[in-house]
Amino acid sequence: MKNDKTEKNKKKTWIQYGIFAIVAITLYATGLHTEVIGFAQRGILATGLMNPNVKEITEVREKDNETGALPEFEKADFSLKLMDRDGNITSLDALKGKVIFMNLWATWCPPCIAEMPSIDKLHKDMGDEVAFVMLSLDKDFELAKAFDKRKGYNMPIYAPASNLPPMYQSSAIPTTYVIDAKGNLALTHKGMADYNDEGFKKFLRSLK
Repeated sequence: MKNDKTEKNKKKTWIQYGIFAIVAITLYATGLHTEVIGFAQRGILATGLMNPNVKEITEVREKDNETGALPEFEKADFSLKLMDRDGNITSLDALKGKVIFMNLWATWCPPCIAEMPSIDKLHKDMGDEVAFVMLSLDKDFELAKAFDKRKGYNMPIYAPASNLPPMYQSSAIPTTYVIDAKGNLALTHKGMADYNDEGFKKFLRSLK
């Protein structure tokens, strides 16, 4: 009797393992594992621990303005060429004079997928005030365009049309760069974040 029960438990366990294996294989085969992992990572974003410390950056900028000191911000490199979803070639130089939010991402990157909804909300709220450059690092740009369409984001996505300048060659993605209206590189943030944050929006508005 006891042996029968043990055998049944073993069979149940193996069946469970089999189901998990099938689900895992299916997710990887369809490419959906990235979105599943990204969805799970959104719980981490909810804590706010991954967000850039814009308060500290803002305080430094305000202090520099009050004292009349010249801020020691690195000038952004505007030579980067970009290809939009229609195949048109433009560059960061065309966005000079605007606040620029540039995000390096890829469809195979779970943290990129995790932060994407917050960037989409930020874009919907501030798309008229800030120039968004969602720079896909996918080898096939069609994957990025299909992802954006499937999710209903309709964000300004681009592919690099030239080599990335050294200052944008990040060792990790996602990486986000914010350039102020004067052409300074105001923020570099490596890793995912929740950008749909009032403090971050205030920071962007301070860069005009």
